[in-house]
Amino acid sequence: MNNQKFNEFITIAKKLNDLKIIPLLMGSVGLEVLTNRSWDAKDVDIHVPGDPRGWEVPPEQSIHSWSDIVSMMEVMGYRLVDLHEHEFSKDDMSVEFGIMDTLPAFAGIALEDLEIHTKEDVSYYLLNHAQYLRVYEASSKDSYRADKNNHKDLAKIDFLTEAVR
Repeated sequence: MNNQKFNEFITIAKKLNDLKIIPLLMGSVGLEVLTNRSWDAKDVDIHVPGDPRGWEVPPEQSIHSWSDIVSMMEVMGYRLVDLHEHEFSKDDMSVEFGIMDTLPAFAGIALEDLEIHTKEDVSYYLLNHAQYLRVYEASSKDSYRADKNNHKDLAKIDFLTEAVR
Protein backbone atom coordinates (compact mmCIF):
# COMPACT_ATOMS: atom_id res chain seq x y z
CA MET A 1 0.00 0.00 0.00
CA ASN A 2 1.28 3.47 -0.88
CA ASN A 3 1.22 5.26 2.46
CA GLN A 4 2.64 8.45 0.94
CA LYS A 5 -0.43 8.93 -1.24
CA PHE A 6 -2.84 8.02 1.56
CA ASN A 7 -1.03 10.36 3.97
CA GLU A 8 -1.30 13.15 1.40
CA PHE A 9 -4.99 12.40 1.05
CA ILE A 10 -5.42 12.74 4.83
CA THR A 11 -3.62 16.11 4.72
CA ILE A 12 -5.89 17.32 1.91
CA ALA A 13 -9.00 15.83 3.56
CA LYS A 14 -8.24 17.74 6.76
CA LYS A 15 -8.22 20.99 4.78
CA LEU A 16 -11.44 19.95 3.03
CA ASN A 17 -13.00 19.20 6.44
CA ASP A 18 -12.05 22.77 7.42
CA LEU A 19 -14.14 23.87 4.39
CA LYS A 20 -17.02 21.71 5.72
CA ILE A 21 -16.46 19.09 3.00
CA ILE A 22 -16.22 15.38 3.74
CA PRO A 23 -14.37 13.90 0.74
CA LEU A 24 -14.70 10.44 -0.74
CA LEU A 25 -11.40 8.65 -1.31
CA MET A 26 -11.69 6.89 -4.66
CA GLY A 27 -9.42 5.08 -7.10
CA SER A 28 -6.54 2.80 -6.35
CA VAL A 29 -5.49 4.59 -3.17
CA GLY A 30 -8.93 4.03 -1.68
CA LEU A 31 -8.91 0.41 -2.83
CA GLU A 32 -5.48 -0.01 -1.23
CA VAL A 33 -6.82 1.31 2.08
CA LEU A 34 -9.81 -1.04 1.89
CA THR A 35 -7.89 -4.17 0.85
CA ASN A 36 -4.47 -3.47 2.41
CA ARG A 37 -3.01 -4.52 -0.94
CA SER A 38 -1.00 -2.49 -3.46
CA TRP A 39 -2.84 -1.53 -6.64
CA ASP A 40 -0.02 0.59 -8.08
CA ALA A 41 -1.80 3.89 -7.47
CA LYS A 42 -0.62 6.61 -9.85
CA ASP A 43 -2.56 9.50 -8.32
CA VAL A 44 -4.96 10.43 -5.56
CA ASP A 45 -8.62 10.51 -6.61
CA ILE A 46 -10.85 12.58 -4.35
CA HIS A 47 -14.55 13.02 -4.93
CA VAL A 48 -16.40 15.95 -3.40
CA PRO A 49 -19.94 17.31 -3.69
CA GLY A 50 -20.88 18.69 -7.08
CA ASP A 51 -23.42 18.77 -9.85
CA PRO A 52 -24.82 15.26 -10.47
CA ARG A 53 -24.73 15.94 -14.25
CA GLY A 54 -20.93 15.67 -14.07
CA TRP A 55 -19.30 16.17 -17.48
CA GLU A 56 -22.38 17.97 -18.82
CA VAL A 57 -21.53 21.02 -16.71
CA PRO A 58 -18.55 23.32 -17.41
CA PRO A 59 -15.61 22.07 -15.30
CA GLU A 60 -15.27 25.29 -13.32
CA GLN A 61 -18.93 24.96 -12.25
CA SER A 62 -19.32 21.20 -11.79
CA ILE A 63 -17.73 20.96 -8.34
CA HIS A 64 -19.32 22.85 -5.45
CA SER A 65 -16.90 25.22 -3.67
CA TRP A 66 -14.47 24.82 -6.59
CA SER A 67 -12.83 28.23 -6.11
CA ASP A 68 -12.28 27.43 -2.42
CA ILE A 69 -10.74 24.06 -3.34
CA VAL A 70 -8.45 25.67 -5.92
CA SER A 71 -7.30 28.26 -3.36
CA MET A 72 -6.76 25.57 -0.73
CA MET A 73 -4.71 23.42 -3.10
CA GLU A 74 -2.61 26.41 -4.21
CA VAL A 75 -1.85 27.28 -0.57
CA MET A 76 -0.70 23.65 -0.17
CA GLY A 77 1.75 24.14 -3.05
CA TYR A 78 -0.28 22.46 -5.78
CA ARG A 79 -0.95 23.94 -9.19
CA LEU A 80 -3.95 23.25 -11.37
CA VAL A 81 -2.66 21.40 -14.45
CA ASP A 82 -5.92 20.28 -16.09
CA LEU A 83 -9.22 22.05 -15.39
CA HIS A 84 -11.28 19.47 -17.31
CA GLU A 85 -9.91 16.64 -15.14
CA HIS A 86 -9.76 18.88 -12.02
CA GLU A 87 -6.13 17.72 -11.72
CA PHE A 88 -3.50 19.30 -9.50
CA SER A 89 0.20 18.57 -9.35
CA LYS A 90 2.97 19.14 -6.81
CA ASP A 91 6.40 17.55 -7.17
CA ASP A 92 5.63 13.92 -8.09
CA MET A 93 2.10 13.95 -6.64
CA SER A 94 -1.02 14.17 -8.80
CA VAL A 95 -4.43 14.79 -7.22
CA GLU A 96 -7.66 14.68 -9.22
CA PHE A 97 -11.07 15.76 -7.98
CA GLY A 98 -14.29 14.15 -9.09
CA ILE A 99 -17.95 14.56 -8.22
CA MET A 100 -19.40 12.17 -5.68
CA ASP A 101 -22.94 13.16 -6.67
CA THR A 102 -22.49 11.28 -9.97
CA LEU A 103 -22.24 7.92 -8.15
CA PRO A 104 -25.98 7.13 -8.10
CA ALA A 105 -26.38 7.50 -11.87
CA PHE A 106 -22.94 6.12 -12.75
CA ALA A 107 -22.74 3.07 -10.50
CA GLY A 108 -26.05 2.87 -8.67
CA ILE A 109 -24.52 3.80 -5.33
CA ALA A 110 -26.71 5.91 -3.06
CA LEU A 111 -24.79 8.68 -1.32
CA GLU A 112 -26.51 7.90 1.97
CA ASP A 113 -24.97 4.41 1.79
CA LEU A 114 -21.41 5.77 1.92
CA GLU A 115 -19.61 5.01 5.17
CA ILE A 116 -17.67 7.70 7.02
CA HIS A 117 -14.20 6.76 8.26
CA THR A 118 -11.97 8.76 10.57
CA LYS A 119 -8.20 8.95 10.85
CA GLU A 120 -6.39 11.51 12.97
CA ASP A 121 -9.70 13.40 13.49
CA VAL A 122 -10.13 13.66 9.72
CA SER A 123 -13.46 12.47 8.31
CA TYR A 124 -13.73 10.91 4.87
CA TYR A 125 -15.89 8.46 2.98
CA LEU A 126 -14.60 5.14 1.66
CA LEU A 127 -16.45 2.68 -0.56
CA ASN A 128 -16.89 -0.92 0.57
CA HIS A 129 -15.99 -3.95 -1.57
CA ALA A 130 -19.39 -4.20 -3.27
CA GLN A 131 -19.48 -0.46 -4.00
CA TYR A 132 -15.97 -0.54 -5.49
CA LEU A 133 -17.02 -3.47 -7.65
CA ARG A 134 -19.96 -1.47 -8.98
CA VAL A 135 -17.71 1.51 -9.76
CA TYR A 136 -15.09 -0.56 -11.56
CA GLU A 137 -17.72 -2.50 -13.51
CA ALA A 138 -19.30 0.78 -14.61
CA SER A 139 -15.87 2.22 -15.42
CA SER A 140 -14.95 -0.79 -17.54
CA LYS A 141 -17.84 0.09 -19.85
CA ASP A 142 -16.49 3.63 -20.29
CA SER A 143 -14.30 3.57 -23.42
CA TYR A 144 -12.34 6.68 -22.34
CA ARG A 145 -11.38 5.10 -19.03
CA ALA A 146 -10.72 1.69 -20.61
CA ASP A 147 -8.34 3.25 -23.13
CA LYS A 148 -6.67 5.46 -20.50
CA ASN A 149 -6.12 2.60 -18.03
CA ASN A 150 -5.27 -0.17 -20.51
CA HIS A 151 -7.99 -2.31 -18.97
CA LYS A 152 -6.00 -2.64 -15.70
CA ASP A 153 -9.33 -2.36 -13.87
CA LEU A 154 -10.14 -5.94 -14.90
CA ALA A 155 -7.79 -7.33 -12.22
CA LYS A 156 -9.56 -5.17 -9.65
CA ILE A 157 -12.94 -6.44 -10.84
CA ASP A 158 -11.76 -10.06 -10.52
CA PHE A 159 -10.41 -9.42 -7.01
CA LEU A 160 -13.55 -7.58 -5.87
CA THR A 161 -15.86 -10.20 -7.37
CA GLU A 162 -14.16 -12.82 -5.20
CA ALA A 163 -14.25 -10.54 -2.16
CA VAL A 164 -18.01 -9.96 -2.31
CA ARG A 165 -18.89 -13.65 -2.75
